[in-house]
Amino acid sequence: MGEQRHKCKSPGVHHEPEVQQSGAPSQNCLNLEFQEFKINGASYAVPSRYTVLDSIGEGAYGVVVSAQDETTQEKVAIKKIENAFENMTFARRALRELRILRQLDHENVIDVRSIFFAGSKNSFEDIYVVTTLMETDLANIIKSNQALSDDHNLFFVYQIMRGMKYVHSAGVIHRDLKPRNLLVNGNCDLRICDFGLARMEFPQHLDFRDPPMTTYICTRWYRAPEVLCNWTGYSKAIDVWSIGCIFAEMLGRKPLFKGCSTKHQLKVIIDFLGLPSSEALEIIQDEKCRKWLESLPPTQGQAFETVCTKADPPTLDFLSKMLKFDPARRITIDDALTHEYLAQLHCPDDEPMRDLCNPEDFEFERRKIDVRVLREELYIDILKYHPDLLSRYNEEQKENPNRFDITQFRLLEPGETLDSSDEEEEEDRSITTCEDEGYQKVDSCEVSQLVSEIGSRVFEALAC
Repeated sequence: MGEQRHKCKSPGVHHEPEVQQSGAPSQNCLNLEFQEFKINGASYAVPSRYTVLDSIGEGAYGVVVSAQDETTQEKVAIKKIENAFENMTFARRALRELRILRQLDHENVIDVRSIFFAGSKNSFEDIYVVTTLMETDLANIIKSNQALSDDHNLFFVYQIMRGMKYVHSAGVIHRDLKPRNLLVNGNCDLRICDFGLARMEFPQHLDFRDPPMTTYICTRWYRAPEVLCNWTGYSKAIDVWSIGCIFAEMLGRKPLFKGCSTKHQLKVIIDFLGLPSSEALEIIQDEKCRKWLESLPPTQGQAFETVCTKADPPTLDFLSKMLKFDPARRITIDDALTHEYLAQLHCPDDEPMRDLCNPEDFEFERRKIDVRVLREELYIDILKYHPDLLSRYNEEQKENPNRFDITQFRLLEPGETLDSSDEEEEEDRSITTCEDEGYQKVDSCEVSQLVSEIGSRVFEALAC
């Protein structure tokens, strides 16, 4: 990433975070020497190779800080996942996201450089994740007063599509795409983050039965109609809908479908798009939802020009193809990349894909397990970033007659959930972002500088 730039600070508004080093260095079972920092009163234990610099985001479940990696001399972000084993839902989301990110390697997806914990294997509760340091997120840019040109919007949405082409090729449905989960820096790099609510799709492995899809996935304003209508199974098309909502928000600088409940969200969508055809309504599996929709008075909806008043015909056509009520009629990621709107940037040779993720890495999703098993699975994932300790662990397991094997646990029955908690009622427990507060707040002066530098990168890309 680019060099750190001077931050513009508003007098009387900006507050320097209190970062204090406390206590003597200690060592844990990862053979790492740790030092403890106090950040705005909260404890943060990191290996000695990192020097904590600043608090850049804070949410209900932890703090994201910037730090100097004294080994590489790079600045990184470190997210503390607090109380990861508080319940099954939290632990499973943490494992799911870390396992997915370990297998993804793409310029438009957040990368995990290291994972560590303080304490012993059987007692650690907090997990620390080191990633590339990004300067802000798309939500902050959209909410700023800085003007965004057509080229800015084009370049951002192209990177989202390019990244999701790769993510989908791995068999991953993100399920939580929104501006807060799209990180941006001054080099115009955009990275997709927060895979805690993702689901795997293994079309070639029919024996792999994932748990039932939940209706609580992304923030309500970005949920696809099939999710709002309680479909038990859905496709990658839900991510395309979310991208369409994000793109409309970039164009209009405010959310397009701003519902305050599930029913109201559906009503807002239908008021704008019009009542779906009888054929589209027939495929809705939830009878109660279908009958409610059929009871609504016919409406023709609105033209996209009414909310995107400055958009040209290719832009409007591109947006309308993403926001189709029927997922079968929604444009795919591959087709979106070849659309006229993205023609200036589309380059098949620079839009990589990958093989499907290995289903064996996601056995925990379909086994009847408890928190102890998830702790062991997370420990193994953490060891992947500490190769010497992983080799030692594998050797010890070979000699252990009771060695850990997740396939020893029975498969979930059809319709059975992994835990008793209702995932729909849980708040999103993000790893690479900080909930509603976002990855980092920046003031209008900083956003202006970011957008200016982004503009330079856009014109360079278009010139190529």
